[in-house]
Amino acid sequence: MPHLWFILSAFAASSALAHPTDPLHIQKAAGTMFADVKVPIHLGVMSRCPDAVLCESVFDKVLPRVIGKIDLSLVYIAHLDPADEDFGVKCMHGAQECAGNIQQLCVSKYTTAQEWWAFVQCQNYHGRESVGDPDLALSCAGASKIDWEGSGVGQCAGNDASGKAPEGIAMLKESLQLAQNLDINKSCTVLINKKAVCVHDGTWKDCEKGHDVNDFVKQIEEEYEHLNELN
Repeated sequence: MPHLWFILSAFAASSALAHPTDPLHIQKAAGTMFADVKVPIHLGVMSRCPDAVLCESVFDKVLPRVIGKIDLSLVYIAHLDPADEDFGVKCMHGAQECAGNIQQLCVSKYTTAQEWWAFVQCQNYHGRESVGDPDLALSCAGASKIDWEGSGVGQCAGNDASGKAPEGIAMLKESLQLAQNLDINKSCTVLINKKAVCVHDGTWKDCEKGHDVNDFVKQIEEEYEHLNELN
């Protein structure tokens, strides 16, 4: 898994990607107080979508360069379907994708930033068609040093990693609502501070300021400076 373990030590010392609550952090510097506002980054994805896997691989290279400046989250694209007996949701790439979405959401909620991102990258490394498979989820949890049952992930996503536990299903439905609120309908859509800046849908589209690693880093750093301008 290229790049992944390179960034874990940096993640361990940073809460930049971990379960943001209040994005405004007050810190002391040179005896003065300043506002350190993190840049919200949303990736609108479907966990088994090739565009999502590509997007996440790009951001695997972006993250080490913007640690401490962002709050990153994955937002899942699907549709409510009351007729679906397992999830009440219809996912584009089948029920296993719904399970994969839930697994990733629950890991994000109950583990550290580095464990969550390692888990997602581990699933991707084994191929998108394996994302959502319960055995792979448990294997990736072990590889990412996640205590599946003890951490709360198991209760959220099912101890069997099926994704069929009530909490995880509720989280998936909340994520779908967020995708709607942010007007995300293509996987993968990159949003910087809630503004869509690029889409990968078979190819890169609507990327006014570019779509490679350096381009995303530059946009994030510019937005960070804008959010933290001193008046």
